[in-house]
Amino acid sequence: MKTEIIRARTAVDMAAVRQIRSQVFILEQQVPPELEWDELEERAVHVLCRRDGAPAAAGRLVVTDGRAKIGRVAVLKRYRGQGLGAAVCRKLIEIAHDEGAREIYLNAQLHARGFYEKLGFTARGEIFEEAGIDHVRMVYDEPCG
Repeated sequence: MKTEIIRARTAVDMAAVRQIRSQVFILEQQVPPELEWDELEERAVHVLCRRDGAPAAAGRLVVTDGRAKIGRVAVLKRYRGQGLGAAVCRKLIEIAHDEGAREIYLNAQLHARGFYEKLGFTARGEIFEEAGIDHVRMVYDEPCG
């Protein structure tokens, strides 16, 4: 199986990103569309993961004042458990470093906390609700910059 992860720059790539996120967040997790599609879409860096040419996973990165926020990491159900979510996160971390981020963080759904811990993130702060789902803020432990 061939896996590729690219920056989504074309309309076709962005349509695939939107389809993945719609399937995972809006249809499966019942996140309201108005919460899924926010004002950061245009300035975020989006990545698309393909498995054997088919769209399989996506994620985004928003860098503000040297702080990089990973978000919207989604893997289509049939591709879960194959390491694609971790590969998307590693690509976003690489891009954050390339963009000069001093800190990388994310808001993890509670059920995904262990997944992110294996990638080098540590939970910080209290549990909070976002889009009706419990989350925890997590910070990447590796030094940046």
